[in-house]
Amino acid sequence: MATVTSQPGRTPLIAGNWKMNLDHLQAIAFVQKLAWSLKDAGHDFTSVEVSVFPPFTDLRSVQTLISADKLPLAFGAQDVSAHDSGAYTGEISGAFLNALECSYVIIGHSERRTLHGETDEQVADKVAAALRHNLIPIICVGETAEDLEQHGPSAVPVAQLRGALAHVTTAADIVVAYEPVWAIGSGQAATPEQAEQVAAQLRAVLVELLGQDVADKTRILYGGSVKAANIAGFMREPNVDGALVGGASLDLAEFASIVRYQKHVGL
Repeated sequence: MATVTSQPGRTPLIAGNWKMNLDHLQAIAFVQKLAWSLKDAGHDFTSVEVSVFPPFTDLRSVQTLISADKLPLAFGAQDVSAHDSGAYTGEISGAFLNALECSYVIIGHSERRTLHGETDEQVADKVAAALRHNLIPIICVGETAEDLEQHGPSAVPVAQLRGALAHVTTAADIVVAYEPVWAIGSGQAATPEQAEQVAAQLRAVLVELLGQDVADKTRILYGGSVKAANIAGFMREPNVDGALVGGASLDLAEFASIVRYQKHVGL
């Protein structure tokens, strides 16, 4: 593996993946309350970036609210089509997401891989589509419990990342999210040491394939049963730059507390 250089200048990113929850009216109320809560608490959005990932039907409402009220929140989509336009019923083009001012798009989430059979090749095509439309892909990788037992902690995530980067150039702006499938929704998160071990291997792949500069600036998130009680441990690790939060992102107080980890743990 290539040498990995620590880069403390990466801005942490806390991303809330709502999955198939909250309609557009609920989304408006949640985003307003989240922004107010963080503002009232004096959160510095330049020190920890916050992004939400609503269902497609909510995106226009969220975009309008954030734009009109100048809220310091980012937002993105939960998936994107590999195709730009055409006869692809039910698909959403990256061009549409760009027009809605989305900053990010989640690609290759384990639920897309397992429930919809997405392959590494399809993930790579979607990553390329996101970059074509100036969206930052959050590339999800992670192993099942069976993978962990058979191959060890980093083999599958590393292979998935290599596949996802098949069409990516050294100029790419990407985020990588390590989400061990066995930890998602289980209440049993990986340990900070386990997350760091895999994150370091993923960064080494970035060095090898995209170069030191891209590897240094690319944020690697941990996801899987993240909550306010355990976020600090992950954020102390040198190669973990944030979290992709699932269920806890739907709990306003809990998610705001995760975002504010620097305040309540003294980091």
